[in-house]
Amino acid sequence: MTRADPHPSLTVSIRGRRPRDLPVLQRWLADPDAEWRRWDAPYFHHAATTASLRAYVQQLADTPTRPDERVIDLEGQCVGMVNRSEEEPAGGGWWDLGVLIYDPAHWGQGIGSRALALWVQATLDETEAHVLTFTTWSGNDRMIRAARRLGFTEAARIREARLVDGRRYDSVRLDLLRREWTPPT
Repeated sequence: MTRADPHPSLTVSIRGRRPRDLPVLQRWLADPDAEWRRWDAPYFHHAATTASLRAYVQQLADTPTRPDERVIDLEGQCVGMVNRSEEEPAGGGWWDLGVLIYDPAHWGQGIGSRALALWVQATLDETEAHVLTFTTWSGNDRMIRAARRLGFTEAARIREARLVDGRRYDSVRLDLLRREWTPPT
């Protein structure tokens, strides 16, 4: 199946972090009230998440870029990050992916879908991945739609596993096998 890029005029890429990205990362990651935090795992304790993100920002400033995380670049500007982690046991071919666009002004333009497609391709090119997963919660419709547009299918749904603002949501995991991947055109 061939999928068209919904916004082909936008120049979206993923790349290693540069020193000039650090102020953007600091601003968005360390802000406890950033809108993206309402959508990216909002069921984790807010104060602990804030402390963890602030420590992560400091770590970014002190360490070189890692191959398992990249900056999402839109027209030369850092607008988010992608990451991946290998599920245990190492070498088993299972990688879980993440994508995050910080500024709501960039949401709904296909930037996250394009970055996720680039990250899927990079992960398949750079690892021995057999299966890729993407995990979110049922309240994050945009991320579920983005993953499905790229060919991910729902592999698991843990009903009412996540509590957000006093309401129960499902935990949703989507997967994609290497042989099922068709890059968007």
